[in-house]
Amino acid sequence: MALFGNAHTVDPANAQQEYARLLGPDERVYAAFLLIRDTVLFTDRRLILVDKQGITGKKVEYHSIPYRSITHFSVETAGTFDLDAELKIWISGSQVPVQKTFTKGVDIYEVQAILTQFVAR
Repeated sequence: MALFGNAHTVDPANAQQEYARLLGPDERVYAAFLLIRDTVLFTDRRLILVDKQGITGKKVEYHSIPYRSITHFSVETAGTFDLDAELKIWISGSQVPVQKTFTKGVDIYEVQAILTQFVAR
């Protein structure tokens, strides 16, 4: 369970500006979500996971996952006592899924719909 309920959507235009150095020519951020300190970006080409590390969060790891590499994914909705929702993504060649936890500030069905739009092309 996450420590704080501050997960929320981020304006794609703001994310486009903030993460411009990560994006390829003409690549556009379609949707973005802030999860405590980490960020999930859905671009028109790939999924980018921004993983802030350490106490200060100055060390950052960027995971770039082309949509074509996603073999399947699942979402788990929040429950009565467990208020967090989870997204699991399996990438070809890996047995262990990438997991991200979303608090009640994010509609997990919206996340699922966005991922479906890009993966099912």
